[in-house]
Amino acid sequence: MQDALTRKLESFEELTNEDRGALNALTLKVRQVRARTDLIHEGDAPDTVHLILDGYACRYKVLADGQRQIMAYLVPGDFCDLNVFILDQMDHSIGTITACQAVDIPRQAIEAITADHPRVTRALWWCALVDEAVLREWLVNLGSRPANHRIAHLLCELLLRLEAVGRVTSNSYDFPFTQSDIADTMGLSNVHVNRTIRELRELGLVALKHRTVTILDVERLKAYCGFNPNYLHLRNTRWSNRRSVPWLSSGHGG
Repeated sequence: MQDALTRKLESFEELTNEDRGALNALTLKVRQVRARTDLIHEGDAPDTVHLILDGYACRYKVLADGQRQIMAYLVPGDFCDLNVFILDQMDHSIGTITACQAVDIPRQAIEAITADHPRVTRALWWCALVDEAVLREWLVNLGSRPANHRIAHLLCELLLRLEAVGRVTSNSYDFPFTQSDIADTMGLSNVHVNRTIRELRELGLVALKHRTVTILDVERLKAYCGFNPNYLHLRNTRWSNRRSVPWLSSGHGG
């Protein structure tokens, strides 16, 4: 599972064998974490960097009335806030969605690898910038897209992010999220989520079975929700260097 981190970083920056060896050394002490378990709570003092090697996790906040807002999904190869150890306390919680393989990386190890491996440092900068870009896109999702486009957009995003770390087969990937998870991500009710996913199925865009989603027609799904992958900044994948997307300028989609 250690390759998830290396594969993700190499979607941004070419790494040497020495770089890969140093990254593997970061991930020697893997721990198993059960599903629906917090890795760290809001208000805790962070002293390590959490890395997800396998499974799915999320960033979230809980309001005073108990309502949860999910602000990010974390997939294999994702850091749970790379520079979080400079903060006095967490301003959000991080919890697993599925059982996860996670690594707790000490601050000193992060500082050492960035001092000695400039390519890794650049790749980590990419990671941090892409995290911010994804958050911006999620804000657009919540503020400007209708419900059916929000969920379709998320399915497209997860396809690309998971493909970059080798977790997609024939446009299918694990989709362990409950309707409540999607509702808490998209600001929708469970009923609205159910209705929207049924609509995507009836349109022949996706299939969902046994917690696996299959994108039946990637180009149609992208056109349907106006998905442009530029915010993911994937360089060394089949989605590389796509500065413009033909269907965005052709008058189709949406």
